[in-house]
Amino acid sequence: GTLVAAAALALALAALLWLARSPWFAIRSIQVEGDLLRITAETLRVNAAPRLSGNFFSADLARARAAFEAVPWVRRATVRRVWPDRLVVHIDEHRAAALWQGDERDDRLVNLQGEVFSANVGDVEDEALPAFSGPEGSAAPVLAMYRRLLPVLHEREMEVEQLHQSTRGSWRVLLDSGATLELGRGS
Repeated sequence: GTLVAAAALALALAALLWLARSPWFAIRSIQVEGDLLRITAETLRVNAAPRLSGNFFSADLARARAAFEAVPWVRRATVRRVWPDRLVVHIDEHRAAALWQGDERDDRLVNLQGEVFSANVGDVEDEALPAFSGPEGSAAPVLAMYRRLLPVLHEREMEVEQLHQSTRGSWRVLLDSGATLELGRGS
């Protein structure tokens, strides 16, 4: 009796494994959700779909998320399965707040969260983006300083063209009028 039960269990397990790898459960569609401005759902599918593997049961969702997040302008992706043959992907896009000139690369931007990301700068319609620079990892504090300066400068009808934080923590602000502000590192 024990041998028959073990054989039946092994047979059931083999049948489940065969079904899990079966082409009957192939992922047939990818539904993209989110507020997309810079990228299209088709661009996401074309760039990420070749990196996906497996079927409905065996697809690695972490690997699928990484494939979608590798597409330029994608900040975060959330991937989930929907029975019987679909993946639903929710995309959070980067929103550019400034150009980043921290090193020799000129294709980097700063998003509204203060994160530096790589993208085609030509995709940015807003030509009035300020240029930020500073030591590695300083994009968030530079964005915070920019947000502190905005109300004060807008009262005087001035715009920031460049904002730089030195390695010592002092600030240099180039205004649209050509004037330069030198600020210390105090509060």
